[in-house]
Amino acid sequence: MENENITLSDMDIQWHPAFCAATELDFIANKTELDFQREYNLSKKPLQIDLLVIEKRDNVEIENEIGHIFRKYNVVEYKSPGDGLTIDDFFKTLAYAYLFKSQGETVDQIPVDQMTISVVREGKPEEMFHSLDRYGFTIEKKYNGVYYVHGLQLPAQVIVTRELDSKKHRSLRVLSRDASEEDARNFIKDARKLTDQGDLLNVDAILQVSVSANYDLYNELKRRYPEMCEAMKTLMRDEMMEAQREGELKKAKDMALSLSKMGVEIDKIAEAAKVSVQLVQEWLSGSVSAAK
Repeated sequence: MENENITLSDMDIQWHPAFCAATELDFIANKTELDFQREYNLSKKPLQIDLLVIEKRDNVEIENEIGHIFRKYNVVEYKSPGDGLTIDDFFKTLAYAYLFKSQGETVDQIPVDQMTISVVREGKPEEMFHSLDRYGFTIEKKYNGVYYVHGLQLPAQVIVTRELDSKKHRSLRVLSRDASEEDARNFIKDARKLTDQGDLLNVDAILQVSVSANYDLYNELKRRYPEMCEAMKTLMRDEMMEAQREGELKKAKDMALSLSKMGVEIDKIAEAAKVSVQLVQEWLSGSVSAAK
């Protein structure tokens, strides 16, 4: 059975809020020293920075390697899975940073030497890197998944989440349409240790997107590891779990109707669909009524 009946499209999945949540979790070691401002408005019109990270005090020592480039004001642009990333997109982020610099309430309130830009994408933007190289900029792979762009006035980096260290950046790596079982299991395992309400809300936002984009993976994890099912019930809001249940029932109902047409007995159908005989009877009865 095809996944598209139960998997949300990129238009429906809210990748950007989940990315902001994942970034906050990724920087959890320094969360008291950083201010994360989502969808920061650059003007009265809808022109927004995906994420603005502000260091709350001078000389913050960021543990996370993504933050090693950070200064006081850090403009972050996020590209959802499937979105392209061209040299024009890169320079649009640079333009956002300069426009943000111009928004200070006093002259030079936001010093240009206290700004950085970061562009985040799941896959490596090879064509964009080639374009930057043609213009004389150089790309340095600083860490796994972290590429510095040299030659600009502002320190800049491109983050490739698929290449990030899986032990250090699980919250970002599960924001994928092709999340790995290892990343998903370890993310849930780590999330169960969190107690801060803000952190748990971020976990909820990430799981809602990751589960929607990787429905079969999480279903398989719940089937093979019962503790995963209990953990997800604890970590996710009731409405998301209800949506999952509805998706599971629809899949089971479609299977039941198909098996019935093949002449399979009701008890065997119930066993295959992992539902009660009574529920199968209701489905088949409703199907017959609809056909009349």
